[in-house]
Amino acid sequence: MRVAITDSEYGSHEIEKRILSRIGAEMAEFQCKTEDEVIRHCSDADGLLVTYAPITRKVIASLKARVITRYGIGVDNIDVKAATKRNILVTNVVYDVTDVADHTLSLILSLIRKIPWIYWSTRKVEWDWRKFQPISRLRGRTVGIVGFGRIGRKVAERLKGFEVELIVYDPYVSAEVFKQYEVEGVELEALLRKSDVVTIHVGLTEETHHMIGETEIGKMKRNAILINVSRGGIIDEKALHMALREGRIAGAGLDVLEKEPATKGNPLLSLNNVVITPHMAWYSTSSIEEIQEKAAEDVARALSGQIPVNLLNKEVLERQGNLAPKR
Repeated sequence: MRVAITDSEYGSHEIEKRILSRIGAEMAEFQCKTEDEVIRHCSDADGLLVTYAPITRKVIASLKARVITRYGIGVDNIDVKAATKRNILVTNVVYDVTDVADHTLSLILSLIRKIPWIYWSTRKVEWDWRKFQPISRLRGRTVGIVGFGRIGRKVAERLKGFEVELIVYDPYVSAEVFKQYEVEGVELEALLRKSDVVTIHVGLTEETHHMIGETEIGKMKRNAILINVSRGGIIDEKALHMALREGRIAGAGLDVLEKEPATKGNPLLSLNNVVITPHMAWYSTSSIEEIQEKAAEDVARALSGQIPVNLLNKEVLERQGNLAPKR
């Protein structure tokens, strides 16, 4: 058996090699960026481990793979429907999202306290706090959380210590969950109008693509900040850039962009009221080890005839009678 890593940001893959060797699988590593590169290097693999490589319908049509596993939670670069039609299992890695929640809080506090601008000013020995007025305290402000899954809930838990009012928009979460976390469920429009901080924690789908656009940003307060650590495509960057440039909202903290990696031509990089990090909210040394281990284990399960832990297209199992109901 052969397992191909289509692309990766990790320096070593000894964890995957160790796990896959248990089932007698050989591993090959690539850095594919295009469809043709994936087809050329990985079409004969029995399993794929994927980071950002485009696993499109065209790519899937060329594969003999039995399983495709993404290093991470989001699978927007994988055509799951096309894979399902070809009876290819698709899995992701549901890892500890503590780091993402912590990064969210870091962006919020950096913008609220104007830390990046104060830091660079102080580096120039400009020892004057007055030039950064006004700075309002976080306590007593309203924070709106868009998406109340695992990450949104951890963010809410952390924010409680700052004595803020928490409101949430998530039409797929019950009122009982809102009550359990002591947050108020509201409609998106109400959240945008009321919040001093809006933080995004939803997956990228057809429904959520550009869900925060010109109209939605226009409903936000002029002193509000917008945080996005989910996927860049959820926010219309052109609309965000115009709003930030014209001062219609106060600032933004972004860990993700519509086009990654960032290019010099991205106008958001020229603004002084934006903090941008390179899609690293998920990262810690612990999270890397966890992601690599869980991804390799699910590939090994699938290739051994077992059911992967994080299987996304369970309907494939209905057409494959050779998968044992064990883990």
